[in-house]
Amino acid sequence: MTAPKPSDPHLLVVDDDERLRALLTRYLSGNGFRVSAAQDAAEARALMKSMAFDLLILDVMMPGESGLDLARSVRAGSQVPILMLTARGEPSDRIAGLEIGVDDYLPKPFEPRELLLRASALLRRAAPVAKAASGKVKMGAAIYDSEGARLTKSGKPVKLTSAEAALLQLFAANAGHPFSRSDLCTRLGVALERSIDVQVTRLRRKIEEDPKLPLYLQTVRGVGYVLVPDRG
Repeated sequence: MTAPKPSDPHLLVVDDDERLRALLTRYLSGNGFRVSAAQDAAEARALMKSMAFDLLILDVMMPGESGLDLARSVRAGSQVPILMLTARGEPSDRIAGLEIGVDDYLPKPFEPRELLLRASALLRRAAPVAKAASGKVKMGAAIYDSEGARLTKSGKPVKLTSAEAALLQLFAANAGHPFSRSDLCTRLGVALERSIDVQVTRLRRKIEEDPKLPLYLQTVRGVGYVLVPDRG
């Protein structure tokens, strides 16, 4: 284990459990991350005003403002990757988080090594793509510039979360090639196939004229999903 450097990713851990907060800070700091910690949403907000973070690790259940409430407000103005820690096992709770833009979930109790791997995967996903597919992908009024990783619709920029951007980048680089949900999970470092469905639904809202009748991001029955952009 080496001490973190100024160039290492900066993580914010928000958890009201002092023991777990200290454990995660010590473990992540010893594995190449700079780490700041907060005991609640109010302290987290104060830190975010003075520092930039590359990844937020938020506990769902906190006194006062919950981790989901904090994630929702953060996502309104930032696309920083968000990993939720939760004691809740219900799929509906995880789906609720994914629908507001949370990138991944890790249920408690968990192995610190798994947290490290998931955090690293989210940071890789959020990093600029070194070699993107060339050209622009046209989908009606929506145009995706894969080199700049930018989506516009009717000439106006469309915000993408890191998870949505990674998924759209993969589809754009492999237009016409269907992917199974399990393949997408493997390629994107996602644990739940259901989370792929949620991200596809979110992308359709940003691309399609009628998300319920998608023309471009299509479902392939019995397989998964495929991007079919306009030709020429």
